[in-house]
Amino acid sequence: MEKIAVSVDDLTVAYNYKPVLWDIDLAIPEGVLMAIVGPNGAGKSTLIKAILGIIDPIAGSIGIYGKPYEDQRQKVAYVPQKGSVDWDFPTTALDVVMMGTYGSLGWIKRPGKAQKKAALEALEKVGMLPFKNRQISQLSGGQQQRIFLARALVQNAAIYFMDEPFQGVDATTEKAIVNILKELRKTGKTVIVVHHDLQTVPEYFDWVTFLNVKKIATGPVSTIFNDDNLTKTYGINYKVSLQQ
Repeated sequence: MEKIAVSVDDLTVAYNYKPVLWDIDLAIPEGVLMAIVGPNGAGKSTLIKAILGIIDPIAGSIGIYGKPYEDQRQKVAYVPQKGSVDWDFPTTALDVVMMGTYGSLGWIKRPGKAQKKAALEALEKVGMLPFKNRQISQLSGGQQQRIFLARALVQNAAIYFMDEPFQGVDATTEKAIVNILKELRKTGKTVIVVHHDLQTVPEYFDWVTFLNVKKIATGPVSTIFNDDNLTKTYGINYKVSLQQ
């Protein structure tokens, strides 16, 4: 029987009494690379933030391997939207990646040689080692995104949440990030990505959740990524070529 990495039961989130997510049920299997797709305002980022405890739901429960997120924090890594980060903060690329090691150390210990080695390896994996001493404000959008991916990689989590990791990056960076996500999946990690480019869903992902305030459908891309679910989600007739 497949193991469930993330479970969401009867989740409802509202802003100013207006539901942003309504009665969501999800069971995300371990080891999938999943896209969350839906129109603007569908609640995609809100869903991730509610799972991570950043936003309080008004109803429902969330499980990470069957336990509350607070008890499983070490197993989860998060790459936020680029726009939510203060890129003027005076710190280097290496320092940002090193921050990813703090969770395993606790607040008392400082990162040592092992943590620095892991951070340098993560920078190399995302092609950013030559920029390790560069201030993050001096990096391009694609480079900044790679740095935040490296920070997540160094956490060696079981589950990775990424909020629009391809936003504002060039084609080369996008391919590099996709390859890393597929590598994570190969090693049994679960990767959940808020994604907006419908054309690339069949190429990049093996699992998909359609969301528009309510859950429209969730499951393998091969069976549920179809015109019917796209039309239900976006409210207009959609025709997407599923040829890869």
